[in-house]
Amino acid sequence: MSRRNNRILHVDGDSFFASCEIALDSSLEGRPVWVGGGRRGDGIVIAANRIAKKYGIKTGTACFEAKRLCPSGVLCRPHYDAYRELSRQMFLILEQYAPTLVPYSIDEGFLDLTSFDECIWRNTTPTDYVQNIRSRIKKEVRLPVTAGLGNSAKMAKLATDAAKGVGFMEVEAGREKEFLRDRPVQEMSGIGKNRQRSLAALGALTFGHVAKLPSMLMRQKFGIWGQQLWLFSNGQWNEPLVLEIKDRTTISSSTTLPLDEHDYEAALTFMLSEATRLTGQLRREQMQAREFSIAVRFNDFTEVGTSFRFKHPQFLNSVINTVLEQMFREIMGGRERPVRQIRIAMYNLERLDTHPTLWGRTNEERWGALDDATHELNQKLGKTALITGAQLALQHIDESQKQPKAKCPFTPQREMITKLWGSEGPVKSEQGVLF
Repeated sequence: MSRRNNRILHVDGDSFFASCEIALDSSLEGRPVWVGGGRRGDGIVIAANRIAKKYGIKTGTACFEAKRLCPSGVLCRPHYDAYRELSRQMFLILEQYAPTLVPYSIDEGFLDLTSFDECIWRNTTPTDYVQNIRSRIKKEVRLPVTAGLGNSAKMAKLATDAAKGVGFMEVEAGREKEFLRDRPVQEMSGIGKNRQRSLAALGALTFGHVAKLPSMLMRQKFGIWGQQLWLFSNGQWNEPLVLEIKDRTTISSSTTLPLDEHDYEAALTFMLSEATRLTGQLRREQMQAREFSIAVRFNDFTEVGTSFRFKHPQFLNSVINTVLEQMFREIMGGRERPVRQIRIAMYNLERLDTHPTLWGRTNEERWGALDDATHELNQKLGKTALITGAQLALQHIDESQKQPKAKCPFTPQREMITKLWGSEGPVKSEQGVLF
């Protein structure tokens, strides 16, 4: 009996942030549009639509340079909450078309269409099926998407890249090696500069070159990853799509202040407020952190930082904030330049059991109950219905913090899954190796 070929569909939003702005304002349709980042939304371009890209505008271009390249173009400041909502609507449509949906980022995901040729596609074709998905998203969410179909997530993503400007491409079963032959190896995610150089030293610039190398040579040079790359390049990597919800390994915050801050005490208040927010998020996810790091960038783009490791993982604001305050004062001693940006990272995370009883038998249980109640009240009454003393002090220091701006929505996969299906997700199983 022959082995069934997996059919994995990758769907990717086109220039997502820029497309969201056009979806929010129909008057922008047909015009060059780019979204600006930075503290005032006029720093660098973080997304540009296809029309703007024809003028040479791309991610990382300074907004003033983009305006010089395209005087008739439109600069939009980001509206991250709106982007999240449009993303949610897009994924709600996608989940109607396959038994397994794996969100990959805010604007892309994978669908398992294996065995559809035996039932769903009897009276249609893969192209018609996918075009229907694209049409629904465009009509109902007002977002353009591109899709690729292949025998693995990696193949489907490469097919999507090849379909940019076309809309959809299928790499048919048995033609994978032909499709890959002339494509550069750096097109596949996970192949960094060091691996590119190592492959180039073997004369392997394309997947076709890799396919011609001896399999054992690839294994000797790169281990199991090399063996997998050789199989992939020869069209023999037939990988299933598996949904897995993993625990968070790190949590961090990187925020550029609205104005350069000369008052270090005010900067400290902001840092402690952010630390309180991150710690609360960890407890809601039933996690605790053993290691912490902070970094402060000044207005001349120099920076200082330090890290700390506890003997035991921590989850209490009082413990964490006391240490972070000491760390902040140590690195800021003798400094004079205004603060531009503050970064906090908590890592080496471990599980925390905060499941409460009626009254709570332990500190962990009581804190878990408190965090759950606080989060529920803030969801119902507003994001700042219940705040800490540090957050209240920050509001008095900076009026703009009374209605804090939404964070950039690079939502981790597990959070996207939770929002779509609840805390557990539709499927829990072991993850296959993605290289």
